[in-house]
Amino acid sequence: MTDATSQTGRSGAQPRKSLHVTDARTRRRNAAEARFRFYGAAAIAVSILALVILLTSVLGNGLGAFRQTFITMPVALDATVLDKSGTGDIEVMKKVTTIGYAKVIEKALATALAEKGIATDGLTAKQISGLLSQEAAANLRNQVLADPALVGQTVDVKLLANGRVDGFFKGRVTMDSAKLDSNISPEQLELALKMREAGLMSLSFNPGFLFGGDASELRPEAAGLGVAILGSAYMMLIVLVLALPIGVAASIYLEEFAPKNKWTDLIEVNISNLAAVPSIVFGILGLAIFINFMGLPQSAPIVGGLVLTLMTLPTIIIATRAALKAVPPSIRDAALGVGASKMQAITHHVLPLAMPGILTGTIIGLAQALGETAPLLLIGMVAFVREFPDAPPEGFFDPASALPVQVYNFTQRADPAFVERASGAIIVLLVFLLLMNAVAILLRRRFERRW
Repeated sequence: MTDATSQTGRSGAQPRKSLHVTDARTRRRNAAEARFRFYGAAAIAVSILALVILLTSVLGNGLGAFRQTFITMPVALDATVLDKSGTGDIEVMKKVTTIGYAKVIEKALATALAEKGIATDGLTAKQISGLLSQEAAANLRNQVLADPALVGQTVDVKLLANGRVDGFFKGRVTMDSAKLDSNISPEQLELALKMREAGLMSLSFNPGFLFGGDASELRPEAAGLGVAILGSAYMMLIVLVLALPIGVAASIYLEEFAPKNKWTDLIEVNISNLAAVPSIVFGILGLAIFINFMGLPQSAPIVGGLVLTLMTLPTIIIATRAALKAVPPSIRDAALGVGASKMQAITHHVLPLAMPGILTGTIIGLAQALGETAPLLLIGMVAFVREFPDAPPEGFFDPASALPVQVYNFTQRADPAFVERASGAIIVLLVFLLLMNAVAILLRRRFERRW
């Protein structure tokens, strides 16, 4: 009876499942996990593809900005034209305008073509000199005024070619498009080809793009980033000097000294909210306070630096507080236990251990500020600025531009050559951002301690 009952009970029970056999529930769970992995891999693949497309577009359009077409030829600096007094007086020589230098260049170009045996049939003197940039005469004038002893000599000069000629050698301009272009003709392009074959014209590295000032819409080949890079450097210096000590001091007070009440809670909530405020709001604030109320000059690095400081402070405060929280409480307790005051415990023990996180947050905040455009547009940094600002502190109040604003300015101009310039400026900006992020990573790895 007992054996029968036990057999019946066993027959009515659920059969035991083997771990080696996958049931329907396990298959569904495994399928869901496989789908999740696929979605993650697909998201990463799409992100990488988008990044590759972006970099390919920027590099493809912008690398050409670092190379420019130049005309290299001997130029006889006629003293009767450039120094009519014959005394070498720099003030007298300054009275010679670029028109006088243009005539000297035009004569030198005609002589160089004749010496190379290059025929110019069907082209007027104006069309031949049109192969040169309008900036060529100004560059030669600056070179002579910097060294008046050159007057009366024949020197080899490297002059910018016209932007259309440069675009022709880079594939941006064709013979067909030249037929419809009032700034260049197919005959001029054919002459440019002959000059390149004769060694008078060539593509080479263009230092003026990195160190020169901006140029007008008629001279895209002469446009550079020098003023924008210097203006951005001045603003980052102001942001670093103001935002770092203020942000660190505010973080130390809120994290270590401030009482926990509704006022400190309100301050913390507002700091978090400020970190999410659109940057253009800070531009409106800077326009209202720093320019309209305080009377600071528009388009000056001091105003841009103050606006970006306000925008960067919440980022630095949040990062610094997180770094202070990451220091174990035992460090504070040990310092207090051996007789240190609370300020000594923070400055001698907590702050040095939190420094990697503080520096990382600061550099990331600076990198974010470096790429901001909207607040700078509102304070007038969109203006055309060609002259370099003076050295600090006077230079902080001189008109200047910034790298992201310069990119915006280039994209607003009609000449297709400025698209290349804008992409080149983006490359420079990306290099600065990558360097700043690399420094942040190196500092964190160098000073980071694991608890």
